[in-house]
Amino acid sequence: MGRAGYLGAAAGFAVCMAGTTLPTPLYGLYQEQIGFSELMVTVVFAIYAFGVIGVLLLVGNVSDSVGRRPVLLCGLALAACSALAFLAEGGLPLLALGRLLSGLSAGLFTGTATAYVLELAPPGHQARAGFVATAANIGGLGCGPVLSGLLAEYTRHPLTLPFAVHLVLLAASFTVTWLLPETVTGARPLRTARPRRPSLPPEVRGVFVPAGLAAFAGFSLLGVFTSVSPAFLAQRLDVHSPAVVGLIVCTAFFASILGQLLVPRLGTARAIPIGCLVLIAGLALMAGSLAWTALPLLVLSALVGGAGQGMGLRGAVGEIAAAAPAEHRGGALSALFVVAYFGISIPVIGIGLLTAPIGLAHAGLVFTACMALLAAASGAYLLRRARAGS
Repeated sequence: MGRAGYLGAAAGFAVCMAGTTLPTPLYGLYQEQIGFSELMVTVVFAIYAFGVIGVLLLVGNVSDSVGRRPVLLCGLALAACSALAFLAEGGLPLLALGRLLSGLSAGLFTGTATAYVLELAPPGHQARAGFVATAANIGGLGCGPVLSGLLAEYTRHPLTLPFAVHLVLLAASFTVTWLLPETVTGARPLRTARPRRPSLPPEVRGVFVPAGLAAFAGFSLLGVFTSVSPAFLAQRLDVHSPAVVGLIVCTAFFASILGQLLVPRLGTARAIPIGCLVLIAGLALMAGSLAWTALPLLVLSALVGGAGQGMGLRGAVGEIAAAAPAEHRGGALSALFVVAYFGISIPVIGIGLLTAPIGLAHAGLVFTACMALLAAASGAYLLRRARAGS
């Protein structure tokens, strides 16, 4: 199918991931309607992340044997069930169920869709396809808050219309994915799928540790922007507009795409340590915004930190995809995203637990210090590894 094939797969990837961040600008409205604490916001958010991790651990490499298309079609069906749970507006239990289903969907998509886009790309377009895959992932995450924020701000159905629109987009994506060719040779029937944890072939193990550390730190920053920043904007900066919240959160994700555009000039190996350095600068700006209650610094932290995250992520995906044999590529990429999604969940829960005793701003400062140390450790590891190899 040539170029249209991998772009169609990338579009479905973006639509699925957009659904995972649709609730971000709506958490304040849910808190008013249902009445739950900031800790519960982070727990509900983390339910999504643990759903992703569970799927990646159990069936992260199943698409290497049963094929990419069946797994992605199941992911789109789960995303539709998630949207229906949100549409029901049944209080906290259905909100948590919607997040869990969304996480299961993203878990099926993350590694599988990345591998699928790479495999559908025409010969000679692998580097561009790698960018398209990561851009679809992060760009979809960024579009979700903008879509729901604008619909919540300017329509009369803020808690239902975003998910109704997403259902329409999912139906279109299901149709496109159904028409795409399978890329796994000798794919077995879906009913033969068995739970298997992601495996790391020997060729990948040397690059996995620095790639995983960078992905963990970068995704933790995105996790804070999508779960905690709406509360910080409302409580400390008196910003209550869902549209503004969505645009600020989106800034981090689209800055990530801009960071990814720099990777071909740097090379994937250099992109990871440089991305860690830029990420540390973004974390420092976030710390400044928390300490001085400054909106411009928060926006700058989204721009700089998002760019660093994008550089590190594309570098990590590129290094692992290049090192992994084709028959293990889906599993290796899924293993990388397991580490990344632990970065979204664990630090966010930590902030939620610390918010009650020390306040949201101080909890955020603890987070930024820990993640900066982790990013620095990744960079130091790479430097030591490079010196050992020279």
